[in-house]
Amino acid sequence: MEEQKHSGLGIASFVTSVVTAGLIFLMFIIAGVMESTTPGGIDENSPAAIIVGLCILGLLALDLLAVGLGIGGLVQSEHKKLFAALGTAFAGITLLGTILLIIIGNAL
Repeated sequence: MEEQKHSGLGIASFVTSVVTAGLIFLMFIIAGVMESTTPGGIDENSPAAIIVGLCILGLLALDLLAVGLGIGGLVQSEHKKLFAALGTAFAGITLLGTILLIIIGNAL
């Protein structure tokens, strides 16, 4: 019997989720620096704030794609599921954490 290989979808999910989490973290750092260095806080209608917000939303969509890839990797019976499970978990945690941060930020 041949040894099972890792799922391509699972590896793609894992890599996408890790890169996306790092970029979302970077976007929140950029937004925080913009907020703290602007007297009176950043204008929410400024082009820079809009670009950062759109980047975060785009990265959330990419993270949702990572969840889908991970689920696709989990349902493949002929492949190992380690990277698919890790990618799905990382992407799900990043997705929920980012949405929670956005909700908290809007409440303040």
